[in-house]
Amino acid sequence: GEEVEIHGSGRTDAGVHSLGQVFHFHTECKMETEEMMAYMNEYLPMDIAVLKVENVHERFHSRLNVKSKTYCYHIWNSPVPNVFERKYSYQIPEKLDVDRMREAAGYLIGAHDFKCFCTNKRMKKSTVRIIESVQFEEDGDMLKIRYTGNGFLYNMVRIMTGTLIEVGKAERKPEDMIKILESLNREEA
Repeated sequence: GEEVEIHGSGRTDAGVHSLGQVFHFHTECKMETEEMMAYMNEYLPMDIAVLKVENVHERFHSRLNVKSKTYCYHIWNSPVPNVFERKYSYQIPEKLDVDRMREAAGYLIGAHDFKCFCTNKRMKKSTVRIIESVQFEEDGDMLKIRYTGNGFLYNMVRIMTGTLIEVGKAERKPEDMIKILESLNREEA
């Protein structure tokens, strides 16, 4: 019976799915958290589910209090399409050299100005971010690249992944990441 505005910890690009997206809202509702979770899940569309509800401090903000975020990019590395994962992965038919990709990803670790990996040309805030880790997980033809950091710029993960794919196809050298980062130029990535 009341209008509620939710505030998410971030946005997802088109075609990106979220697991563990945190959001907050203020309410006068007197329901217990378990009852509130059941109520929300009853009325949400089938592709959205609330996993946990908890009371937080009044000044908590889901975006401003973020400690880290993790993005996982799924690559189906096979000339034969995976009909079950087609909506959730990007198909690359050529065999990728994952060791070269790992080496290139090592240059992304740490605090850097990631302006070259952002499509927002009018970014008013700092484009410096900290990448804590880039992990590669191979399971048959499925390659998962997991990026963890303190935050990500608009399309940053998508562009970094595209650049790593170019390294995996031997179109770039792993050490090219150094000059790409130093360039601060989107055209270089």
